Amino acid sequence: MNLMDGSFEHSKTLAGVGAILLLLGLVPYAGWVLAIVGVVLLVIGIKDLAKYYQDENVYQNTLTGVKFYVVAAVAAVAAIVAIMIGIGTVTDFKFANVTSFVPTVGFGVGVTALLIGLIIAFVFYVLAASHLKKALDALAQKSGEASFATAGTLLWLGSILTIVLVGLVLIFVAWIFATIGFFSMKSRQYQQFTQQQVGYRYTPSSPSSSQPGIQ
Repeated sequence: MNLMDGSFEHSKTLAGVGAILLLLGLVPYAGWVLAIVGVVLLVIGIKDLAKYYQDENVYQNTLTGVKFYVVAAVAAVAAIVAIMIGIGTVTDFKFANVTSFVPTVGFGVGVTALLIGLIIAFVFYVLAASHLKKALDALAQKSGEASFATAGTLLWLGSILTIVLVGLVLIFVAWIFATIGFFSMKSRQYQQFTQQQVGYRYTPSSPSSSQPGIQ
């Protein structure tokens, strides 16, 4: 194994482990930590893979997708904080044992901020998935692993359908396919060798040429 193939193996392993940690993001309490570590490893791995395949767009689309995910997450958190403050203006921030609920201006502002925040979060979430789909589609083309194309499609569809439960399921399945793709990737040297083996055809000698004396 040459140096480039060794770097390739390291890069795909980093990205694969990162994808696994993203799947483990659903684990209670420690899940968010695993997810953050997973994102870092995934970006580093894909950056190196982009260098290996000499396609900077793979890394740039991944990085842009991650940035958009961060914006979506911040917008979602801001929306939740806004509605909690709005509810607090109604209950004097005594959320337990509320006997009456009279809407206030603060509550109206909180609801408005919630809707705006969720819309922003949804838009950037879809944009993030779109960029990751481009990166995964490029990896599918470069590596020949169809799992990446499947992962990109499921990720994009899942982002659109996040308003229903099936969207989250599709996103989870998408990262499973991405994980399979990373660990199944083969180096270009291996791909070239396989193509040569497939392209080789054995042509047996005809009886007349192998035995010239026999009519």
